[in-house]
Amino acid sequence: MAALVTVGSTRFDALVDVVLTMDCLHAFRERGYTRLIVQYGNSHWTQPAKEWVEEGIHISAFTFKPSLLEDVENAALVISHAGAGTILDVLRAAKPLIVIPNNSLMDDHQTNSPASSPGSKPLDHSCALFRHTHRDLVEAIRSLEVESMTPFPRYDGSRFQTILDEEMGYL
Repeated sequence: MAALVTVGSTRFDALVDVVLTMDCLHAFRERGYTRLIVQYGNSHWTQPAKEWVEEGIHISAFTFKPSLLEDVENAALVISHAGAGTILDVLRAAKPLIVIPNNSLMDDHQTNSPASSPGSKPLDHSCALFRHTHRDLVEAIRSLEVESMTPFPRYDGSRFQTILDEEMGYL
């Protein structure tokens, strides 16, 4: 079973560093994960290799790919920065998602998102679990209850069309 960690296109050293700690690797192993894929973007890479095995987990890392959709599809869990595009891709793939806002970005805009307030979820039918900092990631992994999550609803363009038609007076 694989977990995917993605930091997007910016630096997020804190997230990259915490997922590679012994505590975090133990939490992954306790939950049955045997593979960890780390997309570290422009983050500082301190590991001597891009692929290795530690604590019984096969770890592979890379900077960027044209698309992470295949990695998302193959992951049993995604841990991500709070980028809107990544969140939507993961929710549409119906994968459990832990979002760690990158508070080092301009104006701390990821942490200030209404969806990332303590204990909140972006929608009632969400499979996302939001956390404020990288510091509680280990606990988030250990306490994740995938069975209780409801998949994100599929896109239905007709709903928008109906609202637009009503507003324009066509209906």
